[in-house]
Amino acid sequence: MISCHNRLALKTRLRGRDKVFVGWTSIGHPQVTEVLVRSGVDIMGIDIEHSTITLEQSQRIIAASQAAGVACLARIASHNEEAIKRLLDSGADGIIVPMVSTIDEVAALVEWCKYPPVGRRSFGVSRAQGYGLDFDSYTSRWNETSILIIQIESASAVENIEAIVDTKLLDGVMIGPYDLSGSLGVPGQLDHPKVIEAANKVIAACKRAGIACGTHIVSPNAENIKAVFDEGFTFTALSSDVFLLGEWALGTQGLIRHARLND
Repeated sequence: MISCHNRLALKTRLRGRDKVFVGWTSIGHPQVTEVLVRSGVDIMGIDIEHSTITLEQSQRIIAASQAAGVACLARIASHNEEAIKRLLDSGADGIIVPMVSTIDEVAALVEWCKYPPVGRRSFGVSRAQGYGLDFDSYTSRWNETSILIIQIESASAVENIEAIVDTKLLDGVMIGPYDLSGSLGVPGQLDHPKVIEAANKVIAACKRAGIACGTHIVSPNAENIKAVFDEGFTFTALSSDVFLLGEWALGTQGLIRHARLND
């Protein structure tokens, strides 16, 4: 498990808008996570939204990440209290929530994530609480140390961004550029002026509110990593296991074709 002290240190870095790097897994085997966390990332993200990863697999991924001293955040598939509760009891250090557009949605997420009196997360005994052995230390510090990041992925979310970040309940916002482009009527056109303008509005709002603002780089390199931080982002997910395997497959496809043509 990640200690409360280490989780709080990460939360402080996010709130302080320090540079934070995120690994990303969509494959359910913990061996993949064990490899990815050797990269030096600060956070491992589990993509439950767009994968077949189960709750049981999530717990193993969380354990593998935390065994390496890396905090683990699960991106849930939908706004679902039960899913959040079970992932947090499995030991996740916080959650990433897709498709958040209103302050009412943020308020509901806080209720589901935090213990009373801040929220109404129910008290259980599972891996997160050390199966009871760490119950007091975990529950007494959870509200202070847990991490909540939301994704801004729609035109309405951008319109509401000032009110959303002013709730003071978030540690970070992550822009989902593909869904945002679709919502703005220019699907897949990530460099379209509408998408850039919307992203800049979110970046500026996060800066004013003093919270982290993140994005995802599909094929990271020194140049585009520098570029996203220059644009005002403060954290970024660096590729993913699926993207890395896809790049390997594409490169290997060319090698095989070349070898066959030169028989």
